[in-house]
Amino acid sequence: MPAAAHVPAATAVTAATAVAAATAVATVAAPPAFAARATSVEGSPVREILALTQRPGIISFAGGLPAPDLFDNEGLRAAYDAAFALSARRALQYSTTEGAPELRAAVAARATARGLATRADDVVVTSGSQQALTLITAALIEPGDVVLVENPTYLAALQCFALAGARVVAVPCDDEGVLPDALAELVARERPKLLYTVPTFQNPTGRTLPAARRAAVAQVAARLGLWLVEDDPYGDLRYEGEHLPWLAAHPGAEDRTALLGSFSKIMAPGLRLGWLRAPAALLRAAVVAKQAADLHTSTVDQLAAAHYLATVDLDAHTATVRGAYRERRDALLDALSRTLPADCAWNRPEGGMFVWARLPADHDATALLSTAVAHGVAFVPGAPFHTGAPDPRTLRLSFTTHTPRQITEGVGRLGAALAEYGKREGRAVPSVLDPDLEQHDEQPEKQVDDAGDHHQAA
Repeated sequence: MPAAAHVPAATAVTAATAVAAATAVATVAAPPAFAARATSVEGSPVREILALTQRPGIISFAGGLPAPDLFDNEGLRAAYDAAFALSARRALQYSTTEGAPELRAAVAARATARGLATRADDVVVTSGSQQALTLITAALIEPGDVVLVENPTYLAALQCFALAGARVVAVPCDDEGVLPDALAELVARERPKLLYTVPTFQNPTGRTLPAARRAAVAQVAARLGLWLVEDDPYGDLRYEGEHLPWLAAHPGAEDRTALLGSFSKIMAPGLRLGWLRAPAALLRAAVVAKQAADLHTSTVDQLAAAHYLATVDLDAHTATVRGAYRERRDALLDALSRTLPADCAWNRPEGGMFVWARLPADHDATALLSTAVAHGVAFVPGAPFHTGAPDPRTLRLSFTTHTPRQITEGVGRLGAALAEYGKREGRAVPSVLDPDLEQHDEQPEKQVDDAGDHHQAA
């Protein structure tokens, strides 16, 4: 063989290896597909909108966020220092699934003070109240089970139930919430496992279920056999009116209500601390689900929160937060009445973080959003919060994170965006400067009814 035809042994081995590798790559099988639930449930539009509005200069009414300027930074830092100083080994170690005993006792004491007799053993500490909802869903819901919800309702709850394979059915509501007679008809017809409700300062509407309806809902659950999941992240944020007892405190609901609570709105959401109060058997099932999810909630965060509750007057701090939020809510309502067209409508929540609004006929809040962002203001369209056919005119406005001056400016931008949108779409938008509408600030608050009708407040 000529010298040029000789192939060194190392080169031959390398070439053979390359061919083998190429053949192997060509024959590698794709991994199995994702679970259907992972691809059928969409991400949260609210989170996507929050990402859209992070640019400087945007006044965002989109996120349901507590005001960071009202966090008790010094008190919480001292609580974390104390957690390490008292027992760093315990703070950094694994803990029990149910939660730190002192924090469970503190939660129980606060619930008892609000009129619902509660023992520490009735409570499990969770990684935010969202996890409490996930645990209850895991404990109760099989694929195909029916879950009843308000319409509209909390978006993450819809995601949670969809991931569990539930069939979600909306309960007819009006501007005060669930209609008990309609609920009874649905329970008899659909045989659902549970009703999920945010009866106090609901997300997204801000509405509150009256006392008589709470009692009626509890009786429906007792008479027809229904679990109640009562989500109460906003109950401490009441600005006017009388405190209403939890659903769990009403006769008929005692043995069938899972009550979800959170420290996110009154301490800080970064703690990721919530709690679940439920009947013993359901609580045990939730504990098993939590063991499979995360073993337990962060030990150091629990001990810091327990120390904070033992040494700081949380009620006094919450009163300060309420005062600031009340001022911001009033600023939003005043700005809306002075700025938006006469055929817009909105409600007046007695507490919480949200105002629910509706645009004029033939308007679409989702289509308006891009124009609003171009004007430097953002909100959340109401459509994703609905089950079934949404009302495209609806939108949610959060008032907690901006000063009254910023809120007034933001509503001015929203009014300008709405006027531009109306002109571009060929829709007439009445001006608040119309002589017939000059007395906006002297008119009663315009209300938005979730059944679809507009009416003036009494």
